[in-house]
Amino acid sequence: MITKKEKIKVGISSCLIGEKVRYDGEHKRDRLITDTFGRYFDWVPVCPEVECGLSIPREAMHLVGTPEVPHLVTIKSNIDHTEKMLQWAKKKLQELEREDLCGFIFKSKSPSSGIRGVKIYHPSGKLIRKGAGLFGGAFVKYFPLLPVMDDRQLHNDRFRENFMECAFVYKRWREFLKQDASIK
Repeated sequence: MITKKEKIKVGISSCLIGEKVRYDGEHKRDRLITDTFGRYFDWVPVCPEVECGLSIPREAMHLVGTPEVPHLVTIKSNIDHTEKMLQWAKKKLQELEREDLCGFIFKSKSPSSGIRGVKIYHPSGKLIRKGAGLFGGAFVKYFPLLPVMDDRQLHNDRFRENFMECAFVYKRWREFLKQDASIK
């Protein structure tokens, strides 16, 4: 059995480990994550919506605008939470830097946590194209070398194996650098 000290520290969207933080008060627990990956990873859960101050439950949101400048807007009442989310994300990324993460698993298609394939709409309601969620996109830019994947990729054997290998290698690299490493 791997001890907590030996486990690899990985960030994760809170809903994927069973926390009831989604807009509808539910979760998206994935047993592959909790029961299998949980043996190797020490989770650092993150829920952008709740941590930036939004309630549970809350109105569903989507991205409106362009992939370069998306806005996080509630679907019915059209309330823009972009600035609140971006201010929170800036602080959270700095906090996560101190966590020494070796990877992150994001909730796919989430307007806050998605790292790809998130629908972005024109203000008229027409789908423009797909991009990244506000926090997921900011995370990937802030930590360009950190292994990341979303829960959809997790169920693809090749992607899952690659993520596991990259996370283990990243951890070994960090440990190597802490030992006053040199080329010799």
